[in-house]
Amino acid sequence: MLPSIGSKEFIALLPTFLQSKKVLYPKIAYPTYLVSAMMVSAEAIPVEIDANTWPSADLAWLNSPSNPTGQVQTDDELKACIQWAQKSNSILASDECYLSFAKDAKSILALANGNNTGLLAVLSLSKRSNLAGYRAGFVVGDSKLIDQIRQVRKHAGLMVPLPVQQAMIVALSDEKHVQEQAARYSARRNTLKAALLSKGFKIEHSEAGLYIWCTRGEDGYKTVDYFAQLGILVTPGAFYGSDNFVRIALTASDEKISQAATRITA
Repeated sequence: MLPSIGSKEFIALLPTFLQSKKVLYPKIAYPTYLVSAMMVSAEAIPVEIDANTWPSADLAWLNSPSNPTGQVQTDDELKACIQWAQKSNSILASDECYLSFAKDAKSILALANGNNTGLLAVLSLSKRSNLAGYRAGFVVGDSKLIDQIRQVRKHAGLMVPLPVQQAMIVALSDEKHVQEQAARYSARRNTLKAALLSKGFKIEHSEAGLYIWCTRGEDGYKTVDYFAQLGILVTPGAFYGSDNFVRIALTASDEKISQAATRITA
C-alpha cells in the first residue's frame, strides 16, 4: 500500500511513473484518464468494458462505480479485465473512489484470488469521508509495482504529510460515518430521480456514486440551458464522452437538492 496526495493526482501521474506508451480508458469517463496519457505523450484509446475487445496496451483503467454514469461493473466483467491484464502482462488500474457508495461493488483485489500481479486499486477518502481538501488517497496492489512507483515518485516530492496520514488512519478505522454518508447520497438521489422522471428524463445507470446521469434525448448543452433557466447547474455529458447526457451532482445540501427537485417538478 502507498499513500497518495489524493487519488486524482495519482491517476494523472500514473502513466508518467510507469512510462506508459499505450493507455486504455472507459469510453464514458472522468477526463483525467485521457489527460494522464496525454501528459506522457502516450497513445490513449477509449474502450468498452468488455475486455475481450481490448487491444494490447501497457495500462488499462477501470472505474466502478463510474464517474459520471454511476454504473457498477459485474464480477464477471471485472474478472475478464483481470485476466486480460495477467495474460498480456499489462497493468490494470481500478479507480475505486466511489466503492463505499454501492452495496454490490467490489474491488478488483477481492476478485483476484490473492494474485495481485499487475493490479492496482486506487482509493480515496475525499468522497468516503469528506476529506477532499486533505488530499488523502492510497493505492493497494502489486507490491513490486507499488515499490517501483514509490522509487520514482519520491523524486517529485509527492510524499503524503504525516498529519494527513494520521487523519486517514482515523477515518479508515470508522465505518459508521461511511454508512451515514452513503445513506445521505441515496436519499438525495431518490429525491432528484423522482423529479427528473416526472419530466420525461431517461436516467441511465446512476445506481451508485455521487451523480445522476440523464438525458432528454437532445443535445446535452441544450439540457444544460434548460437547467440553467431553473437556476440549477449541471455538467454537459460532452465533458465525459457523450453529447446527449448531463451529469447532475448530489453534493449540494439536502435543502438545496429538495429545492432543485421542486423547481424541476414545477
